[in-house]
Amino acid sequence: MATVLLVEDDHVVRGAMLRSLADRGHAVHAVGTALDALRRVAAETPDLVVLDLGLPDLDGSDALRMLRGITDVPIIIATARDDEQAIVRLLRAGADDYMVKPFTGAHLDARITTVLRRAGRASRTVQPAVHEVGGLRVDVGERSAQLDGVALALTRKEFDLLAYLAARPGRVVSRRELLEEVWRQPSVGEDQTIDVHLYWLRRKLGESAAKPRYLRTVRGVGFRLVAPD
Repeated sequence: MATVLLVEDDHVVRGAMLRSLADRGHAVHAVGTALDALRRVAAETPDLVVLDLGLPDLDGSDALRMLRGITDVPIIIATARDDEQAIVRLLRAGADDYMVKPFTGAHLDARITTVLRRAGRASRTVQPAVHEVGGLRVDVGERSAQLDGVALALTRKEFDLLAYLAARPGRVVSRRELLEEVWRQPSVGEDQTIDVHLYWLRRKLGESAAKPRYLRTVRGVGFRLVAPD
């Protein structure tokens, strides 16, 4: 079965969901705040997250956006809000499924199984690859990168960003594409997210925006990864 992170503010609901999923064979870890969820995901990547929107420290939609910034694991939204526009926004922001309370443990278990099956199928269609651009080598399967034979110490999102660009050498990739495909976030008002990660990635590649080697900015369009001249 799956390792599930349950993010639920109501301790009664949290306890009932935890027992129900555990009885069905899942390994369940439960937290009550968005901050605890972010810490848990960063420390131990679960197979799936069940995220309540009514959290005490952060709105669930903001929590979803922040979780998507650090992980690609499937996320099921669990909430009492039954609003079609809200559902569409959450799915576009990176949620994999959406459940309206109240629901049974059997229903949640079925949704978890379906989402994980779907995620498994998607992962099998993309074969692990190794991308080489100049002296840069990115191994997607091993989630490792080397520059001129020296391992690069990259964060999870820095690696995701580099791997996405390395798989498309020479092609200009827009900010919108990066946000939607790498961060799985809406493309409005998030330019700083990309700029910060590119800054640190450039430093680790031994370059800067003023003196680029691999990462080139195409002003007003996006970015591309190329072999040094």
